[in-house]
Amino acid sequence: MLLALTSAFGLSQAFRTVAAILAPPLAAEFRLTPQDLGVFAGAFHFAFGSMQFLMGLAIDVYGVRRTILGAFPIAMLGAVVSATASSFPVLVLGQVLTGIGCAPAFLVCTVFIASRFTPERFAAVSGAALGIGGVGLLLTGTPLAWIVERYSWRAGLLALAACCVLAWAVIFLVVKEAPRAAGTRPGFVQALKGYGPLLRMPHTAGIVLLALNTYASFLAVRGLWLGPMLIERHGFSLVQSGNVALAVSILGMVGPPLFGRLDPGVGTRRAWILGYTLLMGSLYALMAFSGFAWLDVLLLLATGLLSGYMVLQYADVRNAYPPEYTGRAMAVFTMSMFLGVALMQWLTGIAASLAMSAGSEPYRWVFLTIGALLASGAAAYRFMPGPPRAA
Repeated sequence: MLLALTSAFGLSQAFRTVAAILAPPLAAEFRLTPQDLGVFAGAFHFAFGSMQFLMGLAIDVYGVRRTILGAFPIAMLGAVVSATASSFPVLVLGQVLTGIGCAPAFLVCTVFIASRFTPERFAAVSGAALGIGGVGLLLTGTPLAWIVERYSWRAGLLALAACCVLAWAVIFLVVKEAPRAAGTRPGFVQALKGYGPLLRMPHTAGIVLLALNTYASFLAVRGLWLGPMLIERHGFSLVQSGNVALAVSILGMVGPPLFGRLDPGVGTRRAWILGYTLLMGSLYALMAFSGFAWLDVLLLLATGLLSGYMVLQYADVRNAYPPEYTGRAMAVFTMSMFLGVALMQWLTGIAASLAMSAGSEPYRWVFLTIGALLASGAAAYRFMPGPPRAA
């Protein structure tokens, strides 16, 4: 059942990274600026992130199966709308619909894991699910680049829509809802009120502020700037940049299960999270000043592997709140991550546009912006109150 649910998560991974391959043909057809590309890529994540509260409530009230089966057809519709778009606003509308439809894709996986596995296995199983879901990143590497070059970017989106239909059918046939004891299913209003105490807990702020920047840093590069940077900075072809994206994605699949198994436990987990966040920020800062194609590719590969440490944040959230808050805590955390992706893609788009207006190399300022945002998130996580169990 977890594998079936992970198929929807894999496709959400594909949709959130299509901009890395589609950016050049979209920019040419619709005459888009870097800031426009940031809006295009960020629209999915803004819709995805803003729906997490609602999806968390839906899971608590209606369950995992009905929530994903009800939402995922909206992703199919969004992909078709984007594929048939004749203007930039319609293209963005398609992204928004796709983000809404994919909103519960990983949340249902984390809630399923939290309810079916022991807390000690949470990091390892979550890491495995993240790794398997990384197959979606592979789809938007060489395969999508090949479809776009051979046919068109519209054909690429239609192919993803067809994959959504297959994933929905598998979930419908395989996933069964866990039985609940009578009287344990909350009403909608009751579930909504449960967010208040969670948001008032002093350690929530630090967790949220870090979550806004970690996954966003990886997705801003892998999901948007990787292709344009390799093409414009180093003269790569679309398929060559797709090959690099594929390699980064493979390492991105290896990282989560690796770090899930290396999870040091409650005592030192937060120190690991902080250290790896600062290391990732340093790699992006180095990429800002790199003038060599081999070094940029090497740094991209390193960030793909090291991004797996972010699975430790899920375990951190799992241990930071009482069990009755798990679903809503994961919803708040996931919402923060993907609103952060939308924010970072928008901010890096502005940074690139300002750099071009000033006659500067845009990708230097993109990577410096990412590094600075990671440093700010790490500072909030370090100096704001931590959860009582981490003391």
